[in-house]
Parts: sequence; structure tokens; C-alpha cells
Amino acid sequence: MALPDIMAYLPIIIPLLILQVTLMITALLHLVKNERLDRNNKIVWALVIIFVNLIGPILYLIFGRKED
Repeated sequence: MALPDIMAYLPIIIPLLILQVTLMITALLHLVKNERLDRNNKIVWALVIIFVNLIGPILYLIFGRKED
């Protein structure tokens, strides 16, 4: 794949990258502040958030948050 080919995909890649980083930071900040999860669950959720890319933070924000 030549450099001009990659440049054609930048308008798609950059917004997805920004979305990924924003979701990851939001989910990790919420995870750190969440006092209802024990340490082991926080570690598992942190690994899911970080390594499952775009879906990991969304899964945490939907299923992992234990709101009042």
C-alpha cells in the first residue's frame, strides 16, 4: 500500500481515532471514579476498555457502570 493510498483513507481514520480515544478516556475516568466495583472487576473492565478497541468502552458504558 503506497502512501497516497493511505492518505485517501485519512478522512475516515481520523474521526474514528478521535472517537476511540474519547470513548476510552471517558470510560476509564468513569471506571476510576466508580466506587461500586471491586478491584478485580475494575482490572477486568480496564483491560476490556483498552484492548477491545471501539467496542470495549461502549460495552463498559452500557453494562459495566453500576449507577444508583
